[in-house]
This record gives sequence, C-alpha cells and structure tokens, in this order.
Amino acid sequence: MKTSLVRTLSVALLITAVASGCKKGDKSWNTEVPETDESPTSAQINGYIFRPALVPATDQNISQLKVPAGYTIKKFADKIGKPRIIAVSSSGTVYTSDREAGVVMMLRDNDNDKVAEVKQTVANIKQAHGLTIHNGKLYIVAVREVYSAAINTDGTLGPPSMIINNLPDGGQHPNRTIAFGPDGLMYITVGSTCNSCPEPNPQNATILRSNADGTNMVIYAKGLRNTIGFGWHPQTGEFWGMDHGIDWLGDNEQMEELNLIEQNANYGWPYIYGEGKYNPGDRPKGDTTYQEYLKMTKLPTLTYTAHAAPMQLAFYSGNMFPEEFRNDAFITMRGSWNRSNPVGYSVVRLHFENGKPVRFEDFLTGFLVNTNRAHFGRPVGLAVHSDGSLLVGDDTNGVIYRISRD
Repeated sequence: MKTSLVRTLSVALLITAVASGCKKGDKSWNTEVPETDESPTSAQINGYIFRPALVPATDQNISQLKVPAGYTIKKFADKIGKPRIIAVSSSGTVYTSDREAGVVMMLRDNDNDKVAEVKQTVANIKQAHGLTIHNGKLYIVAVREVYSAAINTDGTLGPPSMIINNLPDGGQHPNRTIAFGPDGLMYITVGSTCNSCPEPNPQNATILRSNADGTNMVIYAKGLRNTIGFGWHPQTGEFWGMDHGIDWLGDNEQMEELNLIEQNANYGWPYIYGEGKYNPGDRPKGDTTYQEYLKMTKLPTLTYTAHAAPMQLAFYSGNMFPEEFRNDAFITMRGSWNRSNPVGYSVVRLHFENGKPVRFEDFLTGFLVNTNRAHFGRPVGLAVHSDGSLLVGDDTNGVIYRISRD
C-alpha cells in the first residue's frame, strides 16, 4: 500500500507585472497586483500536496459506493490495467485505452450477464489515450498522432492507419481526447505543456479541428489549459467542455471551468481564469495589460470545486435512466492532489434546463475511505452503454464499473 504524502508549501512570488483579480480578504491570497511593470508585484499563496493512499477495490469497499436510490453499481470488468477513455459501439462493444501500456482493449458481454467476459487487446499504439467512434471506425489519439481503424463485425479492429502525425509535444498534459461534432468534423484537445506559462507552440492549450481524414487542421479555440471532457448538447448542438484549473494557487483556486466552446474564442489561460481573475504567475506579453486581456477572454458558464480534475464527459441519451436524465451530462472527477483535503474521486451530473447548464450534483461517490486518507478508485473514463447503463472506469485498480437501473 502506498503511504499518503502531506506537504505544505508556501510560495512567495516577487516578480514584476503580475496581477490577480481576487478580492481583498480572500484567505488564499495576500497580493498586490499592478496593471503594469512600473510597480512591484507580490503574492503569497499556501499550496498543499495530499495524495490519499491506494487500497484495493474489494467487495467491502465497493459495497459502500453511493449512487441514487434505485440504482446499482457493480464491476463490469476488472484486471484490465489502467483504463482511461471509454468508447462504446452501437452493438455494445466497449473499447478502453491504457495510455501507460500503449494498448486499446475490447470488452464484450456476449452472454448478457452484465459482466465482460471477453477482454482482448485490439490495438498497440504508444500512449494511446483518446477514443471515439465515427462512421464504422475507431479513432485513437496518442500524443502526436491520430489513427483510424475499421471496426470488424466481431468488434476487433483492422490495421490502424495514421492520419495525423504532427500534433504538438505533450509536456505536462499529453492526454489528448477526440470526438466528432455535429458538423462531421474531428475535434482534438491539446493540453498545455506546463502548469502556467506562455506557450511557444500556438497549438498547445487549444482545441483543434480538422476533416475526418486529418486534413485542414486549424485552431478552433485557445486559452484552454487542459480540456479532456467535452461534447455537444444533443438538443441545442452547443459545444461544452470542462477545463482543468491552474495548480498552486491555493486550496480553492483555480476552480474547474465549464466553458461554452466557440470558434476563435480565447478562454484566458494562462493570464485570466475563473470569473475574470488575474493569474499571479504570468502576465500578458508586450504592452497588453491584464484588463485588456480580460476583455478578449470568454469566461466560464459554471465553475466546480478546485482541483477535482474533470475527465471524460458524456451526455445521457439512453433509455434506462428516467426521462429527466436525458440530455444532462455526466462527468468523472478523478480527484485532487494539490489540496489539503481531497475532493473529486466521483462522478457528477450536470443538470441542463432549457438547453443550458444550471448546476452540478453528485451522482457516484464513496471512493474515498479511511476518513479520506485512502482511495480505491480515481474515475477517468465514462460512457453511456448501448443498453442505457453508465460505464465508469478507474485507472488505479483497473476496474470499469456499470451503473444501472435494473
């Protein structure tokens, strides 16, 4: 068992031309922030590391997972390495990536007992991560490459064909994700190479868009630190994404952001975050002030608890859950490490009303145990199965769970 690590860090920044929009009296901050470099900037921030110990996903631990009344959670598959992103075909074949092992696995429940008895590696691709299915093909994105492979009738894949090989280097955030929009075009998320810094490559900290064959790739939106989970609302067609906040700004900063993604929009990273706050670690280039950069920034629609680490996002389109769930979204929260008390380690439901997001609500909790000193799961992958159940993957104990209303 790994032991938990607690370390308190005090960070003092005495640099020129750094700003913060935080209110006076915020306990996380003690700052003086000018708009130009004519005055000094000072900031003192308390930062923490706390990594709960890892314990096994025993029957006893699983029995205390909490889902709403009338729902059941059980293992769909286990002993499958470190499953990351999940994609499900219309026939019910489940695919999951294992970035560390560099494989894509196929999972099938041929005897209809709600447990996958078929576990087969169907692709070997170094650092495979993002998956999506489009027009009978599985698309796989690694750090710099995108592949497509035909899906055979038995769920296995034909030989993967590389269609893109020039995505930016990974750095701190190499976990690309991929999906096709209502326009039939391919969207790829590219995280930042760092926690907070000006990027030399303009394609980092963006969402890219291209044709299905990888041609005509352009920057669709920028200023997004690491948007892993994203999707289009089934009714409105609006494009929503969950962005990871900057670390080392304190327990309660930066909040995770739900953004309405629009073409050519700038979402502020690394200079502006949250409801228009200034990042005290970086200032806009040249003569641009924070206030001028703020005017160019599109702010989030909703925010969620800082450091919860949002991962895969899926809109619910199945028939198993009640009608009130249709067109709401589910999001995995992998869980914090840069915080004194752990948050996340859960799945949340994002409620939409009249096509607009209004609030987050816990849907699956309980992975934190031993008075929050340990965990037995960090949710990453999430997908709606063809039978309407919800699949949730844990990349620490190698489990995919099935949440059903049977």
